[in-house]
Amino acid sequence: MIRLYASIGRRGGVSMLTEALAALAAAGGAAVVQAAATDAWAGTREKVAGWFGRRDPSRQAAELELLDETARVIAQAEDDRRPDVMAAHEAFWRSRIEGALAAAPDDQHRNQAARELDVLLQVIRAAAPSGNGSLTVGGDLTIRSAPGSIAAGVINGGAVVNSPSRPERTTG
Repeated sequence: MIRLYASIGRRGGVSMLTEALAALAAAGGAAVVQAAATDAWAGTREKVAGWFGRRDPSRQAAELELLDETARVIAQAEDDRRPDVMAAHEAFWRSRIEGALAAAPDDQHRNQAARELDVLLQVIRAAAPSGNGSLTVGGDLTIRSAPGSIAAGVINGGAVVNSPSRPERTTG
C-alpha cells in the first residue's frame, strides 16, 4: 500500500506525476482490469465509477459505460488474445487514473484523491476471488492445527501426517 503522496512536478512546463502517484495509477489500472475479469466486477465497477465521477452522476454514468466496455471486451477476447487485451485495457485505465490525479486543482485535492484511490484498491483486492490454488484474505488469518493434523490455507497436492519415529537409544 502506498501511503506517501506527493505533488506533481514540472518538467519543461509539462506536469509530471511523481513516482508514487504513477505507481498508484499503475496499480489502479491493474486492479480494474483484474476485477473486470471476475465475479467481483458488479460491486467494483460502481466504486471505480464513483471515484472518477466525484459525486457527479453524469460523470459516473460515463465512467460506467467505459468500465462495462472494458469488461465486455475482456470477456469476449479469445483465450490466446486475452493477455494482450487485458494489457491494453490496463494501460488505458492507468492513463485515465493518471489524468484524473493530474487534473486535481492542487496538492491537497490530489493527495485526497490518491488516498481515496488507495482505499478503493484495498477494497477491490479484498473482493477479488481467489484463483485455483490460492487464498485471498482481506484481514487477519489464523490457521491452527491440533496434534497429529495439518492446518493450511491451501494445499496443492497430497498431504500425509506421520508421527515421527523415536530415535534409538544408544548406550555409551
